[in-house]
Amino acid sequence: MSRPPGHPPVATGRTGVLLVNLGTPDAPTPAAVKRYLAEFLSDRRVVEIPPLVWQPILRGIILNTRPKKSAHAYSLVWREDGSPLAAITREQADALAGAFGEGVIVDWAMRYGNPAIGEKLKAMKDAGCERILIAPLYPQYCGATTATANDAAFAALADMRWQPAVRTLPPYHDDPAYIAALKASVEASLAALDFEPEAIVASFHGMPQRTLELGDPYHCHCRKTARLLSDALGRDLTVAFQSRFGRAKWLEPATDATLAKLAQDGVKRVAIVAPGFSADCLETLEELAIRGRETFLGAGGIDFAYLPCLNSDAAGIEMLRNILGRELAGWIVSA
Repeated sequence: MSRPPGHPPVATGRTGVLLVNLGTPDAPTPAAVKRYLAEFLSDRRVVEIPPLVWQPILRGIILNTRPKKSAHAYSLVWREDGSPLAAITREQADALAGAFGEGVIVDWAMRYGNPAIGEKLKAMKDAGCERILIAPLYPQYCGATTATANDAAFAALADMRWQPAVRTLPPYHDDPAYIAALKASVEASLAALDFEPEAIVASFHGMPQRTLELGDPYHCHCRKTARLLSDALGRDLTVAFQSRFGRAKWLEPATDATLAKLAQDGVKRVAIVAPGFSADCLETLEELAIRGRETFLGAGGIDFAYLPCLNSDAAGIEMLRNILGRELAGWIVSA
């Protein structure tokens, strides 16, 4: 139907898929890291301490001490095309372009830092997306990851007069397509090693113990992913949790302590995989691949290998195409 004379141009008829990951500083510098950490650690979903107590600690101590150390860590893994997390998430979006038909736009955003979720949602709406699938790329649901990505999206939608219809990607920790992709990736990485690991550690990002006690399903999702991956591989996995922060009790066992204990107990060859991360980032490339190696070898280990995330490899992209296509059902003719 033609529009009446003088009607302003309005783009319509398209669908959007917005891939969302955690975030990253704009550069591996103390100033950029300080801006990023100020946003990240001010999120009430991430740090569940009353602001009156937390903000003086954050701004008086943490933001004056941590950025320099974190900037050095970022500099060890920074790529020519930027932060690994941002670069790989962009690659994932590019690889999915056209996967769901000409009328579907696939783009990406970061929960903290750039490009921002609100900015990308506005661009999608301006491009004619009447329906948008918001896809936080966290296989295991957690309030501090999945929920806060959705919070940011909903906050942006709250400022729109004409909102698109919205869906959000559910956790996919036990999805057969995800487990199959992990299996293929791990087996390919193991086959490329020049040694046979005596143990494989599955390291997930840590969360405070109280999140489990308050009902967050994250711990259970991690354990289920590890169990299903173990079954698929036909071998045991040692589950651990990394990235502890602060004095509170965190999910255990800790990854660094686990690696040290394995070496001390006589395990000389270890591989480690991070099934909770959809893309390699600071926590995998520096904390696991570099510091994890140092911990294991320093405790007496001989061979150590970090097995990469699914990233934008064919198995990972096919898995994303599968689960995203399923969530787009009814919005597009076929996926």
